[in-house]
Amino acid sequence: MTESFRRDGEYEQYETPLQGAQQQHASSPVNPEWPPPPAQPPQAQSAAFASEGAGSYGGGSYGGNDGGTALLTPPPTEPGAPAHAPKKRARGPLALLAAVAIVAAAIGGGTAYGIQELTGNDTVASSSTSTNVVPSSAKGTVAGVAKAVSPSIVEINATSNAGQSTGSGVIITSGGEIITNNHVVSGASTIKVSTSNGKSYTAKVVGTDSKKDLALIKLENASGLSVATLGNSDGVQVGDQVVAIGSPEGLTGTVTSGIVSALNRDVTVSTDEGQSQGQGGGSGQWPFEFGGRQFNGDTGSSTTTYKAIQTDASLNPGNSGGALIDMNGNIIGINSAMYSASSDSSTAGSAGLGFSIPINTVKSDLATLRAGGTGN
Repeated sequence: MTESFRRDGEYEQYETPLQGAQQQHASSPVNPEWPPPPAQPPQAQSAAFASEGAGSYGGGSYGGNDGGTALLTPPPTEPGAPAHAPKKRARGPLALLAAVAIVAAAIGGGTAYGIQELTGNDTVASSSTSTNVVPSSAKGTVAGVAKAVSPSIVEINATSNAGQSTGSGVIITSGGEIITNNHVVSGASTIKVSTSNGKSYTAKVVGTDSKKDLALIKLENASGLSVATLGNSDGVQVGDQVVAIGSPEGLTGTVTSGIVSALNRDVTVSTDEGQSQGQGGGSGQWPFEFGGRQFNGDTGSSTTTYKAIQTDASLNPGNSGGALIDMNGNIIGINSAMYSASSDSSTAGSAGLGFSIPINTVKSDLATLRAGGTGN
């Protein structure tokens, strides 16, 4: 609205004598012997204009009173007083920067991916709320979740003295940091990782935490990888629809779906290297204990217990370390155990009882894992 003010000196030029007479009448006292009224301070002038300025922009009318022009006339001044100084214009760039800062703060967790791209590849894309990773056109569909998140899920093949194990993992940085289960890589001498586009990498263990059945590995010579967004498992509710992505039985990129069937299940798993999941011997499944009973084999003497998300999304041997995902595409859990009614790997299959480590547990443990981990 600064366009409605005239510049200093423009008041003395009139297009018609009548306009000059009106201006002179408005700016001079009726009786020259009367003392002039006190000049309004600049703040009062601004306030008066703001309270009256109710007109439209396109029509050029800003005054709310009938005369309108009286608001554009400078107040009477003392004889010999200097012309009043022009008003300061609002500093547009500063106001714009402030607005940008407010918008960025309002976005919250949604800015994590952008920050990662600006600051490097070691920043995890994380959200304190559920962000929309899936495009709006495919929101709420299993196909939309699968397309958006599958590039961030990998297959892991680990070789150790106990044999070979196949599991899954979730890419959390574009430089190749991957979260998986400890039992997938425990005691591994070599680790090979395959991404959804068929590329293969060698990986090294950065840190493990057997008490939470978590491990962090890092790919060698990797960059520009698709990064998963870690959601907020505290917001998960029983009945929420979920999608699981992993490599059951070595079938890379397998997608299944279901619901969250229970929360805070006390699942007990083994911390012994010899109990690692195998794909060619034994039960082929990760043994675990629930409710005082052991499933899928003997958990051994050294165990740990954690609170798990229970899901009926189909999980099979090889899903361990993969992702449990909400319908917006956020990772809410790392799949870690499944129940099978058979102890024979050739006939074992999902019975609709799978368990995932809540992603908030993963986020709270990430710094420890990056430092080498504990609980080994």
